[in-house]
Amino acid sequence: MKGRKLLFLGLVLIISAGLLVTSCEKKPPPELTGEPYVIGGVFSVTGRASFLGEPEKNSMELFAEIVNSEGGINGHPIEVVIYDDEGDATNSVTLVKKLIEKDNVLAIVGPSLSGNTLSVIDVIEEKEVPLVSCAASVKITEPVKKWVFKTPQTDVMAVEKIYEYFVANGITKIAIITVANGYGDSGKEQLKAQAPGAGIEIVAEESFGSEDTDMTAQLTVIKGTDAEAIVCWGTNPGPAIVAKNMVQLDVQIPLFQSHGVASPKFIEIAGDAANGIILPAGKIIVTDQLPKSDPQRKVLMHYKEVYEEKFPGSKVSSFGGHAWDAMAMIAEALKVSGPDRAMLRDEIEKTTDYIGIHGIFNMTPEDHNGLNIDSAFVMLKIENGEWVIIE
Repeated sequence: MKGRKLLFLGLVLIISAGLLVTSCEKKPPPELTGEPYVIGGVFSVTGRASFLGEPEKNSMELFAEIVNSEGGINGHPIEVVIYDDEGDATNSVTLVKKLIEKDNVLAIVGPSLSGNTLSVIDVIEEKEVPLVSCAASVKITEPVKKWVFKTPQTDVMAVEKIYEYFVANGITKIAIITVANGYGDSGKEQLKAQAPGAGIEIVAEESFGSEDTDMTAQLTVIKGTDAEAIVCWGTNPGPAIVAKNMVQLDVQIPLFQSHGVASPKFIEIAGDAANGIILPAGKIIVTDQLPKSDPQRKVLMHYKEVYEEKFPGSKVSSFGGHAWDAMAMIAEALKVSGPDRAMLRDEIEKTTDYIGIHGIFNMTPEDHNGLNIDSAFVMLKIENGEWVIIE
C-alpha cells in the first residue's frame, strides 16, 4: 500500500503537504457522535525535566482541542489521558501499564526522557500498543522495535551536524563532558563513534551526574588540555551549570551543546554564560529567521501562533513540538485504522512526506524515526540571549 501524505486540519488552517491554506468561510464542525479515541501521554511534567514535559503536555492537549473543534477524527473526539512520571523511569513503567490496562488507550505519546522511554519498551512490545516517544536516543528506534516510534531528531544526527561544523572550521581536537544517564550515554557513544571518520581526536572525556550542581573539577581537567572545542551533552540544568562554571574558571575554549538544551529554559538558567554557545536545534525556536521558501516555515508559524495564544507568556520550544508531531501522525493514522491498535501501528509506519515541527517525516518498516539531517537541524548560536542561525 502506498504511503500517504499526512494532512492536518487545525482551526481555520489546513496543512496539506506543509502548505497552510486559509479557509474561505467557516463552516460548523461535524458533530462528535462517535466514541472517543483515547490517546495516552507520559511526560516529565514536574521535576528537573519539567522544561521538557510541560510543553509536551500542553501541546498534546492543545492538538486534541483543535482537532475536536474541527469535528474530531471521522466524528470521534480525541480524548487524552496524561500522567506525570516526574522524570523517574520506574514511574514511567507503572504509568504506561496503567494507560494500557486501566485507560485502554489506543496509543501512547512519550515519555520525555531517553532512559524512561527505554525502560518502557519491553512493556510496549509485550502489550502491542503503539508508542511515539518524545526522547532523543537513537537506541529507542535502532534497532527497530515493531511498536515503537519517535519524533525527536536522533543523537546520531546531532553529532553529525556538530562534526560537520568542526570540519568546516578546522577543529580537530575536542573535549567532551556528558551527563551520566540514558541521554548522555547515548550521546557520548555517538561522539566517540563518529570522531575518527570526521578526523577528530577526543583529548578529554568527562562526565557529571544528573543531580550534580558543580562541574569545576571536570572543567579544570579539560582546561589543561589542548582541546579546541568542548562538547557538553545533557539536558538542563547540568549543561547550564557547565556554561556558568566555564565563565567562573575563565575557560576560553568554545562550548558546544546538544539539542537537549534547545529551549528558552536553558538561556534563562545559564544567563549571560549562554552567550556564544553553539548547538544544533530544530527550526521551531528560530521560525522568524527562516526563509519563506523553507517548506516547514508555515507549519512552524501556525504551531507557534496557536501555542502562544493558548498559553500567554509561554514560548514554543523544540520539546513541545515533539508531542505535536506525534499527535499529528497518530491522528492521521486513526482516520484509516479506527480504534484498532494493530492497524494504527501499521498506518503510523506508512506516514509519508509529513512536514512537521522537526522536519519532514517518512516512516518505513526499517526507519521508525523517519527524519533526515537536512530538514531536522540548523546550527544556532546564542547571541545577547537570543537564538541566531549561523548557517
